[in-house]
Amino acid sequence: MTISDIDQAKIAFSNFNKLSGLELMNKLLREGDQSPMAQTMGLKTIFVADGEVKVSAMPLAKFYNPMMRIHGGFTATLIDNCMGSAVLTKLPAATGVGTVVLNVNYIRKIDIETGELVATGTVLHAGRTMLTAEAKVTDLAGKLYAHGTGTFLVYPK
Repeated sequence: MTISDIDQAKIAFSNFNKLSGLELMNKLLREGDQSPMAQTMGLKTIFVADGEVKVSAMPLAKFYNPMMRIHGGFTATLIDNCMGSAVLTKLPAATGVGTVVLNVNYIRKIDIETGELVATGTVLHAGRTMLTAEAKVTDLAGKLYAHGTGTFLVYPK
C-alpha cells in the first residue's frame, strides 16, 4: 500500500495542533519533513529561529520556462515558502496563516548553472491578525537573485 500525498502531509504535520509554530518548524528542520509542495520543488528548511527561516532549493531543468530559464513561479514559491515559514515561527499552536499579498522582485536570471539557492525569510511585523515579512534569494556566494515581501493573514482558531 502506498501512502498518498495528503496522508504524508497529515503525518508530517500531525503535531500542528500541539506545537507552536516555532516548535513545528524546528521539528521540520530536525526530521526533514516537508509539505508535498516543498517535496515536489525540492525545498529544504536549513535554519530556523524566532522570526527567521532559511530554505534551500536547487534550480533544475524541469523548472525551466520556454526561454530556458527557471520559471518565475519557482522563485516566487521559494520566497513565499520561506516567508510563510518565518511567519509561522511567531504563532501559537493550532494557528494557521495564509498569504494574502506576495510581491516578488526578480534581479537576475536563474538557470541550472546558478547552483543552489538560499532564501532567507524574516518577519517584519507580527500583529494579532496580520503579519508581514521579507525574503532574499541568493546563491551560496551571497549574490542576490530575487527579493520579495508578503502579508499574511492569521486564521481564527
